[in-house]
Amino acid sequence: MKLHFASLFVLTSLSLHAAGDLSKPIEALRGVQKEGQGNEAAGKAWQEIVKADVANLPEVLKGMNGANPLAENWLRAAVGVIADAALKAKKMPVETLVTFLKDTKNSPGARVVAFDLIQRADAKLAEELTPTLLNDVSSDLRRHPVAKLIEAGDVALEKKDKESAVVAFTKGLSGARDEDQIKALTKKLRDLGQAVDLPKHFGFLMSWKLIAPFSNADRAGFETVYPPEKELYFDAIYEGKTKKVEWVDFTSKDEYGKIDFNKPFGMEKSAVGYAATDFFSESDRPAEIRIGCKNGWKVWLNGELLFARDEYHRGAKLDQYKLPCQLKKGKNTILVKCCQNEQTEQWTVEWEFQLRVCDATGTAILAAK
Repeated sequence: MKLHFASLFVLTSLSLHAAGDLSKPIEALRGVQKEGQGNEAAGKAWQEIVKADVANLPEVLKGMNGANPLAENWLRAAVGVIADAALKAKKMPVETLVTFLKDTKNSPGARVVAFDLIQRADAKLAEELTPTLLNDVSSDLRRHPVAKLIEAGDVALEKKDKESAVVAFTKGLSGARDEDQIKALTKKLRDLGQAVDLPKHFGFLMSWKLIAPFSNADRAGFETVYPPEKELYFDAIYEGKTKKVEWVDFTSKDEYGKIDFNKPFGMEKSAVGYAATDFFSESDRPAEIRIGCKNGWKVWLNGELLFARDEYHRGAKLDQYKLPCQLKKGKNTILVKCCQNEQTEQWTVEWEFQLRVCDATGTAILAAK
């Protein structure tokens, strides 16, 4: 895992100054905003920070905690310049960086940078730390141990040791949170005759109540409040787009949890559909509802609108939108509104979404029932 640090200025020489308080210049960098706001102050602050002693590295890294993306980039670049000088002088504070890495209260981005600096300064130590990151709160930090387990499984296969390969791949899958690694591990395990339950691994919600079609003529359906937004009576019958509509049961057979309105209702256009399901939580807890959808959509949790997107056919992907929420112990009702527009091109026929419940790392939260 390597980072390429961008240099904002060309420095012909750099000395390691005595460690000092960098709180003010760091605050100046954290104040930078879009459209150039705070750039002048940030430029001066950056030049001051990059001349700091390597002992200030943890302070600069901590400055990344809670910083906006633009400010984080400035601070990341400053860390890179200080680190390059520290490596040249063989003064990298590895022990301090390890302490910083192990403190999960620090932001994921800053901890990734800390691990990469450890790796540059002491590759052997980084390898020793790698297995401890398999279940880290940062999905980025999980990638390295997962990659090592994939490598170990492949080596075992070369030695005809199927049992060890299965153990390595299974352990890797348990920690994997990125789709590319999950797909690779799933294929390897299935090629070895092992069952992999992808919906369970991701936490996709597969069984729903669906009702459609309501009208989305002139794309007005997105804002129209149809009956399911007011009440959820699953034995109710309503006036739909061209006829009466009622709720139907639908269970997805797609491994990535796609809930396809076209399957029960046909290839409708200019239409609105609703999907509802209950999720039973074992406790009151924070969570994320993650949705992928290329149609217009809205999501409610227990009657509260979490987010809405009035946009059509610009692509969909896993975890396209992450909606932080609070689950209550017991039943939680999730309602999705999915709007199809009037376009008739082949690439506009999809009228579907995928939705999963997980924590901030992407680890599935499985329903109690």
